[in-house]
Amino acid sequence: MAQKVRIALDAMGGDFGPPVVVPGAGISLTRHPDTEFILFGDSAAINRQLDAHPAIKAASKVVHTDVAITMEEKPSQALRRGRKTSSMWLALDAVRKGEADVAVSAGNTGALMAMSRFNLRMLPGIDRPAIACVWPTIRSESVVLDVGASIGGDARHLASLAIMGSAMARVLFDIERPTVGLLNIGVEEVKGVEEVKEAAELLRSMNLPELDFIGFVEGDGIGKGAADVIVTEGFSGNIALKTAEGTARQIAEYLRSAMSRTWRSKLGYLFAKSAFKALRDKMDPRKVNGGVFLGLNGVVIKSHGGTDAEGFASAVDVGYEMVRYDLLTKINQTLNRDGGSLTLMPTAQEAVS
Repeated sequence: MAQKVRIALDAMGGDFGPPVVVPGAGISLTRHPDTEFILFGDSAAINRQLDAHPAIKAASKVVHTDVAITMEEKPSQALRRGRKTSSMWLALDAVRKGEADVAVSAGNTGALMAMSRFNLRMLPGIDRPAIACVWPTIRSESVVLDVGASIGGDARHLASLAIMGSAMARVLFDIERPTVGLLNIGVEEVKGVEEVKEAAELLRSMNLPELDFIGFVEGDGIGKGAADVIVTEGFSGNIALKTAEGTARQIAEYLRSAMSRTWRSKLGYLFAKSAFKALRDKMDPRKVNGGVFLGLNGVVIKSHGGTDAEGFASAVDVGYEMVRYDLLTKINQTLNRDGGSLTLMPTAQEAVS
């Protein structure tokens, strides 16, 4: 029997805390019975929820703390106030100590990133972490990163994102050699900023067997599924993510308005109800909730703060899969190929000279 996946939960994170975290973990447990949980936070509030969910209670341990990081706190504030005592820190520390395989939090993103980096440290060869998300596409799904962990990045940073994103795609999509594209303002080689063009040259020169670099991808290629992995730095990645989320809500509102305008449109909705349900499910952000913090010496999953139990369950599912299918090993195998390291890789100019 495979060893259980141990998941540390910041039970106080997000807009709702235990009333979402506990039932969300319970939903995930039904899909992955080989899971056990450590919940960090206010034990009275957590146990009230566990009493209503006996299955998750039987698979959980509770660690009490009085300190919870708020959604408004600045990362520096959170580190000062919550280091070693908050539910967020203790969940991450459980991963560092080997008591848990993955930490999941719906809490303050900046605080979680700062604490993760401070507590778990970075993988050798990686300078900065990235947030990777699963993006629904016309084809299926793609991994997109970075969607907001850090701003800007040189060619080496973008190459590290490609390596980490391809490892995540191999885990999630069971693809031996995922296709990787660099987000750019055009597919022509002469277009784009120098860092992106240098990253393209670097990825071609590396010719890694774990990924298939296909060149540049324009913004509309994300939704088309032009590549299994789309790489960009955090500023443009976050704008792309928020634009897509806003567009999905806009389309949903248009449809709602159109379907309720006249009796004929209402009748048409009744006939096409199953099709609209399929569309709603496809556009449901809860189904793709769970950003992965890549580049850390440990697995950390960030859930949307305002999600419900079903959405939080999706984030827990992502954490389970990252552990069960060994994300960190796959990243390290590529970073340290032939005894090398990304920090020792040549620049684009050095690689082609």
